Amino acid sequence: MPHETLWEIAKAEVEKKGINGSEGDGVEFGEKSVFFIGSKNAVIDEPPKSTLALEYTYGRRAKGHNTPKDIAHFWELGGGISLLDLISIPITSDTLRMFSLVLVLDLSKPNDLWPTMENLLQATKSHVDKVIMKLGKMNSKAVSEMRQKIWNNMQKDHPDREIIDPFPVPLVIIGSKYDIFQDFESEKRKVICKTLRFVAHYYGASLMFTSKSEALLLKIRGVINQLAFGIDKSKSICVDQNKPLFITAGLDSFSQIGSPPIPENDIGKLHAHSPMELWKKVYEKLFPPKSINTLKDIKDPARDPQYAESEVDEMRIQKDQELEQYKRNSSKSWKQIELDS
Repeated sequence: MPHETLWEIAKAEVEKKGINGSEGDGVEFGEKSVFFIGSKNAVIDEPPKSTLALEYTYGRRAKGHNTPKDIAHFWELGGGISLLDLISIPITSDTLRMFSLVLVLDLSKPNDLWPTMENLLQATKSHVDKVIMKLGKMNSKAVSEMRQKIWNNMQKDHPDREIIDPFPVPLVIIGSKYDIFQDFESEKRKVICKTLRFVAHYYGASLMFTSKSEALLLKIRGVINQLAFGIDKSKSICVDQNKPLFITAGLDSFSQIGSPPIPENDIGKLHAHSPMELWKKVYEKLFPPKSINTLKDIKDPARDPQYAESEVDEMRIQKDQELEQYKRNSSKSWKQIELDS
């Protein structure tokens, strides 16, 4: 039976390699970090498993007896966009040079898709940019090498090379629940596919759709292996909106994607200041986003049902009651002081 989440797949790949916590005399090198972020409960299969606010695991990959080992760190942010402050934990000046980001989007909830994607990518990019500035002051060569590595995904003679704005770290966008998405109306699938292709290509990212299909999961495992251990990238490509998309970074083009799916007469009415903003307006015209408060759910994870634990919650309620009592007592004390004075 396939694993239920991409996080489960990543951990399974670690265990399958026989590398989780293995010991040896080899010198560890090439430490890579893969960070999973995305839609809340964007699982491949049902029912969804709750994710801690921030989960971590790691794996080692031995290349041979007494030879250096590769090590991969896997992080997953829970709670959709409600826990953006935790993004800073796995992304540091020590990890950034070998860092990859996996954005998982729930294709079955198209109205949440753009705001979720926008909020997570903006928050991550903002923090990455700060870390790059800090790293640049200490090691400008490392920053230059990072930028060059990102641009290497795009051929030097690619027609869009001067137009795109690559994400500062390698980015993979995964659309989950394709089995539900494939039953959408053709026009809705067209808009979602073209929009995600534009966003992925603009950011120099890979894009792929997946579900509980074993064939699709196999492709995802290959992608995770590539990010974590440098396995060769897949050269296969599928841009057919009637099939699960699979497009490796640098293999798409704006000419193949085409213009936003809206009548030409309506494009001028949207008053967009950039291509990204234009695509956003076109997308949200068909899939109006929910309010940001609804998307962020509960800001305090201690009150989120996803992380419920009876003993902890009972203690929390008791402490809250004690705090309220303290506040009331303090208020009475100050009033008494005022009266006495």
